[in-house]
Amino acid sequence: MNTSPPLWRRAFAELLGTGLLVAVVVGSGIAAQRLSPNDTGLALLENAIATAFGLAVLIVVFQPLSGAHFNPVVTLVNRTLGDRATATELVTYVAAQLVGACGGAVLANAMFATPTAIATTDRTDAGRLLGEVVATAGLVLLIFALARSDRARIVGPVVGAYIGAAYWFTSSTSFANPAVTVGRAFTDSFAGIAPGSAAWFVVAQLLGGIVGLGLVLLLFPSPRKDLA
Repeated sequence: MNTSPPLWRRAFAELLGTGLLVAVVVGSGIAAQRLSPNDTGLALLENAIATAFGLAVLIVVFQPLSGAHFNPVVTLVNRTLGDRATATELVTYVAAQLVGACGGAVLANAMFATPTAIATTDRTDAGRLLGEVVATAGLVLLIFALARSDRARIVGPVVGAYIGAAYWFTSSTSFANPAVTVGRAFTDSFAGIAPGSAAWFVVAQLLGGIVGLGLVLLLFPSPRKDLA
């Protein structure tokens, strides 16, 4: 018997959760830029702390409803690893994540009375793209290592901690999420990314997802509850 919430409720959870995540990223980025205009390192620290805590909370809230993917790469890898989601469910999840991400950026801009505009920050270089591959591969490995060893209950705080750390150890500041990347193209602020750069980031993230999937299959070839 299928006891999961109906698709519309799960999709709305993904839309709302992804939107709030982008609102946290963009809103804290705008606030950090205003509070620390002459100290980029401090602004990044403020942005990273808010994002790490915000993401952890959102996962805890929405995980029982939709799994709290908030990320097309996570949704695709989850399906590849055996989730029984139909093609309709898969497309609905990804669409909800993308719409939510764009809405979250608009919401953050509105809260800070900042016009919604296409970002102009160019982030395209080989080092940053490699950073996105590493960040996304690590995220996928982390999430599914926990899921396949019966530790999914701690995924919220652990993923939040990982993203907070990855802000600093990756050259790209760890977007690691195609939906969030697209959403951040709609703010010409500290957290923005130009559409051309966003496209390359998405390619790097998809590649990172493939690398992460390979690592999961190598290290955790099947779910084992005795690993918890």
